[in-house]
Amino acid sequence: MKGLSYAAALPAVIGAGMALAEVPRVAVDIAPVHGLVARVMQGVGEPDLVVPPGASPHGYAMRPSEALALDRADAVFWIGEALTPWLEGPLETLAGRARVTELLEVDGTLELEFRSGTTFDHDDHDHEAEHDHDGHAGEDHDGHEDHAEEGEHGDYHDHMAHDEHGDAHHEDHAGHAHEGIDPHAWLAPENAELWLSVIAAELAALDPENAEIYMANAKAGQAEIKETVGRLDAVLEPLRASSFIVFHDAYQYFEHSFALTSSGAISLGDASDPSPARIAEIRDAVASHGVACVFSEPQFNPGLVDTVLDGTGAKTVVIDPMGSHIPPGPEFYTDLLSELGSAMASCH
Repeated sequence: MKGLSYAAALPAVIGAGMALAEVPRVAVDIAPVHGLVARVMQGVGEPDLVVPPGASPHGYAMRPSEALALDRADAVFWIGEALTPWLEGPLETLAGRARVTELLEVDGTLELEFRSGTTFDHDDHDHEAEHDHDGHAGEDHDGHEDHAEEGEHGDYHDHMAHDEHGDAHHEDHAGHAHEGIDPHAWLAPENAELWLSVIAAELAALDPENAEIYMANAKAGQAEIKETVGRLDAVLEPLRASSFIVFHDAYQYFEHSFALTSSGAISLGDASDPSPARIAEIRDAVASHGVACVFSEPQFNPGLVDTVLDGTGAKTVVIDPMGSHIPPGPEFYTDLLSELGSAMASCH
């Protein structure tokens, strides 16, 4: 009888395994995108993260497990070449059979150009988006690159980034840090809402059996973002009357969405160190603009912030656009917004 029971149960076990195997393998570039994809896949599966928390996305040497995640992927979601220039080659060679969606290229995405100068011209906040995404949240989008054709992936070990390769991209990013589109677009909640719909549509096309779950999860995620934004609008109200300086210019999408005003950045980008002249100019701006706060970041030299703040009376608060210390999962994105908003609101 035990043998018969085992035999009878075997088809169900095999069927469950086959069902699990049909769930798309998904790879993403950075933690904020992982959070959005995890929200859409909640109850079905979990995406793989290529750039681990705390690592710079601008120049990173992939580990074998991360390259293997690309090699096995049915779908890849990434911000784009502007953020992770080193990833473009591995996507073409390792993820050649995957459906690849570059989120910055999604029709309707709010895109802002990098700001220039040590202190910011506040007209920069009025840059128009290259695309107006109003009305797109519930539509299917075809902004992905479809690499569905069959082909050999190549040896993933051949695509481990060498240290000098990562350094070269790091220097390149520093060299063009304030040209073109600012890639920190995930910090605009309206972009995240749009991308949830795009992610759901892509996964539904790959996995029709779970399409309703993906779509329902995306709508629930959008509602959660709206609720978080509504709460933060009130929390951030006192900061709108204050001026602040950021460590590097990564927050203009958040500022744009919440009507905040940054007076400047200590560093041109997170891949370059500020010159003594720039530090002196920032110190003058802190004094002349009555800057109340300088926002530092956990991965950067606190001595630079201390130099800027010395004798000014301004305070410092640590913020992180990548949410490096937030646990991964479906709640990541709203937790990131909440953590960033609460930290900034504490400085007014």
